[in-house]
Amino acid sequence: MKANETKVEDFLSSNKTQFVIPVYQRNYDWSTSQCKQLLDDILEVGTSKKMDAHFIGSVVYVHDDVYTSSRIKELTIIDGQQRLTTLTLIYLALYRLGITMNDEGLVNEISETYLINKFAPEEEKLKLRPTENNDKAIKYLLRGDSEEEYEGFSKVIDNFNYFLGRITEENYDFVLNGLSKLMFVEISLDREKDDPQRIFESLNSTGLELSQADLIRNYILMGLKRRDQKKIYNNYWEIIEKLAKDETRNTIKVSDFIRDYLTLTNNKIPNKRKVYLEFKAKFPTTDLEALEKNLLPIKSLVKYYNKLLNPKNEKDKDIRIQLEYINRLEINVAYPFLMKVYEDFSEQIIDKSTFIAVLDFVQSFTWRRFIVGLPTNALNKIFMTLYEKVEKDKYLESIQHWLLKRTGSQRFPKNKEVIESLKLKDVYNIKSKNRTYLLERLENFENKEPVMIEGNTDITIEHIFPQNPDPKWKVDLGTDEYNLIKETYLNTIGNLTLSGNNGKLGNKPFKQKRDLENAGYKDSRLWLNKYLSIIEKWDKNEIERRFDMLSERFLNIWQYPQIEFETEDQSNEINIFEAEDPKHKKLEYAIFFDQKIEVKQVSKLYVEVFRHLFELQPETFFTTDLAEKITLTKNPKEGNPRQAIQLNDTYYIEGNMDNINKFDKIKHALTIFDSEDELLIKYSE
Repeated sequence: MKANETKVEDFLSSNKTQFVIPVYQRNYDWSTSQCKQLLDDILEVGTSKKMDAHFIGSVVYVHDDVYTSSRIKELTIIDGQQRLTTLTLIYLALYRLGITMNDEGLVNEISETYLINKFAPEEEKLKLRPTENNDKAIKYLLRGDSEEEYEGFSKVIDNFNYFLGRITEENYDFVLNGLSKLMFVEISLDREKDDPQRIFESLNSTGLELSQADLIRNYILMGLKRRDQKKIYNNYWEIIEKLAKDETRNTIKVSDFIRDYLTLTNNKIPNKRKVYLEFKAKFPTTDLEALEKNLLPIKSLVKYYNKLLNPKNEKDKDIRIQLEYINRLEINVAYPFLMKVYEDFSEQIIDKSTFIAVLDFVQSFTWRRFIVGLPTNALNKIFMTLYEKVEKDKYLESIQHWLLKRTGSQRFPKNKEVIESLKLKDVYNIKSKNRTYLLERLENFENKEPVMIEGNTDITIEHIFPQNPDPKWKVDLGTDEYNLIKETYLNTIGNLTLSGNNGKLGNKPFKQKRDLENAGYKDSRLWLNKYLSIIEKWDKNEIERRFDMLSERFLNIWQYPQIEFETEDQSNEINIFEAEDPKHKKLEYAIFFDQKIEVKQVSKLYVEVFRHLFELQPETFFTTDLAEKITLTKNPKEGNPRQAIQLNDTYYIEGNMDNINKFDKIKHALTIFDSEDELLIKYSE
């Protein structure tokens, strides 16, 4: 590796040289504010008589002694493409200004010194050879054909126009003077002696803001020959980048997709900031043959990921509706599982009805859990391994069977629990997407003419008992019932409906809202308003009667599976967080991280749990209060810890406590380790 301080203009004016931006580099994406800052710096140093130099960072390139057929030297830029491209745009703006001013000397100087290799063939003429879309834009700007309009949006065009607007006849001399004072550190790498990928990682760790997907792209492409780079990029990576995209928000989701793929294949969810490291560990070799083998299944799954992100791309209407529901609920944690199910449907391992049933079942599971208020973090572990539980000959039933066996915070809530939670749940102040999902599905159940609420500004949510009621409501109901409804039922499902005339209904008394001509409940076509059209009053009893109707419909939509399965005497297995007081009780066994532990005493379980957790992640004991809680020590002294228990060859913990205290400490540790669902116990009879 060689590093030198170099003038920008000396670097860019290198004779018979091409600066190649490889396909693995991210796209040119400097913002206008970044361009403004650079030009402001150039003008400041250009107008100052005191400033002789201004550093703008570094440019790192690989020089492989590669020359084209016309002896043009190629330098592969691995860091600095954003600055080099922006500087080229400034020179292009000066070149265009020279044409406008009829200054042939300026035009020729800029063009032949900084923009082109004059005597090179057409494909090698540009000194900066960016990726394909940017190459097209720069060539368009160099042609300067005002009659030809550039198709599509380009940051290159956008930033060039910014510079063209700011560089004028009055200040271009200062710009040229400023450019002549710009310096950067030129770092030249030799592929035979240096490791470009390792150097690139080091640059990233010191502030280069790249996504995990950027790092992965560089990793798989950087070590390949140019021809192989193009092959892998065009046949695999470009397709992955194109499809792993939220098209509505126009956001790239490649990092998230790779994370989901690794979750599926490793049965472990990578930290969002360590997806690249996990990918690199899983695929340690990047030769062409290995890359094609590794990228093929990733490329295969990304087309299903695309439809999960963008349901509109699914042509089948029935499937598309289910995907839209899942998208609204933002059940992203289920994507690793759903991608494989989608693939099975595509490969005709399951039929359409089974696929839709699985999509519907996932909604029932997650939506019931939401209504009950179970923690969402438990879903990560459930969906991470769920596909492994699929039995192809009993596809849906095997999935249902597995989820119905979950206990504790992973459980599938039963009908009674869900209805009790739903009755008084504030569903008005939940996420608007979720609120719309609930009401739309209730309205459209078995409806041959479904009403779409999402995106429909004509239909809004209506409080039957208003948020700010007309005083006549208190007269009709009486003070006690009025207050009870306002405090207890106002935002519950029993008091909510849909209306296309919310403004007209307003805060009016119930009968006026019911009978309002062409706007009231009596004239409504909506199922949610049918019961309201026939009753005479709206009080606590009517709210509860209507809730009973809605809850029956709820259970028909988000069903609890009616399947039978062997309990394998697991009815008495219970999550430790839900277990009865262990005082004076003995254990039959425990299941910890899916492994059966033959322990009869709580004290033995206590030791086994902490021994396993310490082997799993010892640092957590010292970065939290856990070591202090269990009196973890290397040197047990007289009476401290009391009844010292040996954890391993080095450490001891306290054992002098009752079973209730042992349970409390175990639960505290499981919470810290985010493993609340990993310990089941069974008391002996």
